[in-house]
Amino acid sequence: MDFTLITALIGVAATLSGIILGWSARAKEAEKEVRKDAEIDTALRTDMEYLKRGVDDIRLEQRTQGQRVDAMGERLTRVEESSKQAHKRIDRIEQKEE
Repeated sequence: MDFTLITALIGVAATLSGIILGWSARAKEAEKEVRKDAEIDTALRTDMEYLKRGVDDIRLEQRTQGQRVDAMGERLTRVEESSKQAHKRIDRIEQKEE
């Protein structure tokens, strides 16, 4: 009878240790998954911040380009007016010569 009792106790101990080892392995795996998910989330957030800064830089550059185009448009208008006046003077000079 002692042999049967020892065998039963070894079986129970083996079963319990299997359950404990399985549970601890699952807990470690779950912890690894959480870490991996956190790393992926951090990488995505970093990439999003980088993209946001890039978009902000592009907007700033676009605004600056718009201001330059506006300034050049104003200058072009002044040059056209000046050219128009110069042509009128040239026409007057040509009329006086005739």
